[in-house]
Amino acid sequence: MAIFPQTRTAVPSPPAALPTLPAEASGDATRLPSLRHVGPNWYASVMGTAIVASAGAMLPGDVPGLRAACTVVWALSAVLLLTVIAARTGHWLCHRDQARAHLLDPAVAPFYGCLSMALMAVGGATLTVGQDVMGARAALAVDVVLFVAGTAIGLVAAVVVPYLMVVRHRPAPGTASPVWLLPLVAPMVSASQGALLVPHVAAGQGREALLLACYAMFGLSLLATLVVLPLVFSRLVHNGPLPLALTPTLFLVLGPLGQSTTAVNQLADVAPGAVGAPYASAFGAFAVLYGVPVMGFALLWLALATAMVVRATRNGMGFAMTWWAFTFPVGTCVTGAAGLARHTGLDALTWLAVGLYVLLVAAWAAAGTRTALGVLSGALTAAPVPPRPATARTT
Repeated sequence: MAIFPQTRTAVPSPPAALPTLPAEASGDATRLPSLRHVGPNWYASVMGTAIVASAGAMLPGDVPGLRAACTVVWALSAVLLLTVIAARTGHWLCHRDQARAHLLDPAVAPFYGCLSMALMAVGGATLTVGQDVMGARAALAVDVVLFVAGTAIGLVAAVVVPYLMVVRHRPAPGTASPVWLLPLVAPMVSASQGALLVPHVAAGQGREALLLACYAMFGLSLLATLVVLPLVFSRLVHNGPLPLALTPTLFLVLGPLGQSTTAVNQLADVAPGAVGAPYASAFGAFAVLYGVPVMGFALLWLALATAMVVRATRNGMGFAMTWWAFTFPVGTCVTGAAGLARHTGLDALTWLAVGLYVLLVAAWAAAGTRTALGVLSGALTAAPVPPRPATARTT
């Protein structure tokens, strides 16, 4: 256990340094060694790239060149998805011991929810902007496949990861991490992405069933999030700031907040064609009544998380794959604010969506550039080095 002296107490080492077994522990360790330390957290780069494309396409107004730029980013996210899936497949085939170590580690297992969200993020971007290249029918087919696969994986992860935490991981009190939200927010992504498919289902029982299934996944994820969030905040209050490399994961709290706001607004858009008038209008009202307060809390958390990141930067926080936490969660706030602007007609929400999108693009460019350099240099695929203890400032 690596100790990070903070203002109050010691905390476990961050998931940025994924657990590793000695090379001699398995005969598989010499096969494709560069894949040994490619963990499930790498799917976050796919999610963070795809959300730049889909969020940009959902912004109110028509910005010249934005649609074309989003199409390029979508293509990049599709390539990244195939690349990371191939790398993770090689990881499981050649380094099964390390893969099992990841699955049984409470700091890493929650990242298995990222596979589900990566599939659906690329699928949604394909239907939103990829159809400009592929055509509408091909884009719809791709999205359906990725949505079904991503939803199935997400629902399994939402059960299996908490199960493992209870019966195998047994994390110590006061060690709750924002990464615990990852498998729980995956069904919320299904709820918002499923809304895009509702109009493509034949009118009748099938369309209504898909709409209500999306609302059920919305509730599943929301209630599970409400269980975990108090644990995360309790850890911060009682144990002090997170370790430096783990500090960016505070942005993960924005994920369920922004994604739930996005989901209720997108589901309200398609409800009139799926359910009767009384329920359709109620869903429209619910989108605003739920979304506005939640977006307010998201902005509060964004300010708190930003302050903690500034503090960590002053204390020497360097680059880690946790920087990708700056991307997808902020992107969900962009789509959430855009949905509220669409339903309320409020210009302030439009400008909020635009401002958050600028922040998203800046964060994506920073994380993407540092990741690319780390891959080319081999630093990100090498065995993790235990972090050096450092004395954090108290201000």
